[in-house]
Amino acid sequence: MTDTEVLQADTVVIGAGIVGLAVARQLAIQGSEVLVLESGDRFGEGLSSRNSEVIHAGIYYPENSAKASLCVRGRHLLYDFCRERHIGHRKTGKWIVARGHAQQEALAGIARQAGNNGVELQRVGREALRQALPGVLADDALYSPETGIVDSHGVMLSLLGDLEDHGGQLVCQASVEHAETQGNRHRLWLGGQARCELIARRVVNAAGLEAVSLASRWQGAPGVLVPQQWLARGVYFSYSGRHPFSSLIYPVPEPGGLGVHLTLDLAGQARFGPDVEWISQVDFSVDPDRARLFADSIRRWWPDLDETRLQPAYAGVRPKLAGPQGGFADFRIDGEQDHEVPGLVHLFGIESPGLTACLAIAEKVAEKLGE
Repeated sequence: MTDTEVLQADTVVIGAGIVGLAVARQLAIQGSEVLVLESGDRFGEGLSSRNSEVIHAGIYYPENSAKASLCVRGRHLLYDFCRERHIGHRKTGKWIVARGHAQQEALAGIARQAGNNGVELQRVGREALRQALPGVLADDALYSPETGIVDSHGVMLSLLGDLEDHGGQLVCQASVEHAETQGNRHRLWLGGQARCELIARRVVNAAGLEAVSLASRWQGAPGVLVPQQWLARGVYFSYSGRHPFSSLIYPVPEPGGLGVHLTLDLAGQARFGPDVEWISQVDFSVDPDRARLFADSIRRWWPDLDETRLQPAYAGVRPKLAGPQGGFADFRIDGEQDHEVPGLVHLFGIESPGLTACLAIAEKVAEKLGE
């Protein structure tokens, strides 16, 4: 390609994470010619490779919020998707454990919220907990039978396969350096190995951490209200060797996240995290010294933790639309109905439960585009 080459496209999805691929697949299945642009060398190397790989039930989110409805809908779709395609997944179940009166009261609130969202939870008292979770200190707990884990890379491979089977294409090393809406068309200037100008009828901005920045630079779309974004880093520590757990264990949630919790991979290895650390710029580094903070938090409910077996694993960064004191912020899926720009959808604040909700988000984007 030359620097002056101008290409045409019907539908462009910016970002090849799990949400971008799900959106692209949905639009391709519905008959669109779809091109996915990814700035990195491969698909799914950003936030989609830096999460807990948990299929969430939809417990905590406010009733009628996008996070609640899309998580519940997405959970059903994702389990079906994985079963049909033999993608690794398992319904492990999840315990939310509480100690003391204040946390027990918080559990009651969580149970009410889950019920409002149509999510089944089971209340379990101390004696039953001792049998189910020996070694765990808890006075009370909620059990979620619908929570599970998934091979997120396997999901993305299958999404990409469906996209390509329906005529779609993924182009990597294709960063969008500038964008402009001109009438009913969108012009994208691409950098990287795919340097060119691309004119598209419809564009979906699923750029993850870069979605807000890209939208703020978008010319010719004055109706788009670009939100402020905060960054919350969460690090994970793996736990080497054997452990007594077969289900996920979460403490009562804390501001900004769900607390340092225990998750499992499909091989049964335990890992703890993420914590919450507000940062000013994207940084995926893991400070090994945070193991001490992790250990202090985990021992509140599992006193037998061996701190020497905690090993730094990886970090994720959540693109949040509310800061440390801002409370709940919902997904934003902004289409023409929101900003009066035809053929343009911005995805803002797509953090957890984005993996669980990816297929439902894809349905919503198609609806916004009139598919």
